[in-house]
Formats: sequence, structure tokens, C-alpha cells
Amino acid sequence: MGRGRVELKRIENKINRQVTFSKRRNGLLKKAYELSVLCDAEIALIIFSNRGKLYEFGNAGIAKTLERYQRACFNSQDNKSAVCETQGWYQEMSMLKAKFESLQRTQRNLLGEDLGPLNVKELLQLERKLETALSQARERKTQIMIDEVEELRRKERQLGEVNRQLKGRLEAERAGSLRSIQGAWGTSDTIVTDDGGFPIQPSHSNSMDCEPTLQIGYHQFVPPEAAIPRNNGGENNFMLGWVL
Repeated sequence: MGRGRVELKRIENKINRQVTFSKRRNGLLKKAYELSVLCDAEIALIIFSNRGKLYEFGNAGIAKTLERYQRACFNSQDNKSAVCETQGWYQEMSMLKAKFESLQRTQRNLLGEDLGPLNVKELLQLERKLETALSQARERKTQIMIDEVEELRRKERQLGEVNRQLKGRLEAERAGSLRSIQGAWGTSDTIVTDDGGFPIQPSHSNSMDCEPTLQIGYHQFVPPEAAIPRNNGGENNFMLGWVL
């Protein structure tokens, strides 16, 4: 009679379970050795019993095979992540390219170009966009002009304040210089002009009120006309008070 099929489930009998483990373990180790020899394969086999005992087999060394396994797994994960990242970048690039083309079409439409494919609804939307943009541009221009006017007014107020300060300082310096000049002359009769000119001495006599006279030659007392002797001979042309 042939061997019957063994049902794969946990063996409840502890002794039978231990015997089966020993037989199957030895057969598995033997098969791994035969596979490594016959096929020149690098094999690592690790077995832990239910009591925690370790059984292992490695034709090239367990540590070396495990290190190679980790490198292979990490490279595979890196390759998968690189492929996924590349696909993500490609999709994002496609989306950005489509958005860029849409923006270019919108810009051309705003400039009045390529309006042929647009229908009435799209043209109305374009018109509203243009009106909104024009209104915003006008508001911004008005705001900038108002700000510039306010800045000019502020500068004007600052300059006016500086001008008043300089004027007050100049008047104070001028008054101080006038006082110093008056003190230098030291007389109360001295009059100093407001424009900073030379001092003027006031006159106490009225002798200069008359008109000035000009006298030429030797001055001599002239008697009245009746007392002047006349020379009718004309021999000596002599006039009293003048010598010719």
C-alpha cells in the first residue's frame, strides 16, 4: 500500500512532534547542502526550534549571505522608490505643462490674440476679467498718486518748519549783533540803522538847515554900495573882493 497524505496541522503529541521535527530538520539541511553543491547556489538556512535552539547552514557563511540579502532588499526598495518618484515627477511635470499652456492661452486672450476658438460665454468672461483688471489698475494708480501728494505735503510742512526755525535764529542773531554794535558806541545819542548801517549822530543845532554857500577867492567885508568909491577912468580894472 502506498503512503497516505499527511494532514498539515500541529502535532499535538509532544514526543511525535519532536521526532518529526528532528527528521524533517535533518532532511531540510541535507536538501540545502545538495542544492548548493549541485547548482552552485549560495544558500543560507536558519532554523529555530520551539525551545529556541538554533540550527543553521550556509555554504558561503551565514553573515555574508545575510549581508548580501540585505543589500539586495535595499536596492530593490531603492529601485522601487526611484521608479515611484520618477512617475510622480512625470505626473507633476505633465500637470505643470498643461497649466503653463493654459496660462499662455489666457495671456494671449487677454492681449486680444487667438480669440477665434472662444465662444460667447468665454468672451463675456474675458471681458469681465479685463474690466476688473482695469478697475484695479485705476484704483492702484489713484492710491499711488494720493500717497505721493501726501508725501509732498509732509515734505512741504517739514521745509516750512525748518524755514521758520532758520528765520527765528537769523532774527535772534541780528538783534544780538545790533545790541553789540550799540554797546560798542556806548552813547545813548547814537542811532543805529535797522539795516545794520553805520551809526548816525543826531544834530543839536539848526545851523545846517540853511542852504550851503560857495565862496571863491579872498573874502573881504563889502561896505554898502554908497560907500564904495567909483573909478570912472577905467584905468585900473579892480573889483573889491577880487584880485585879477
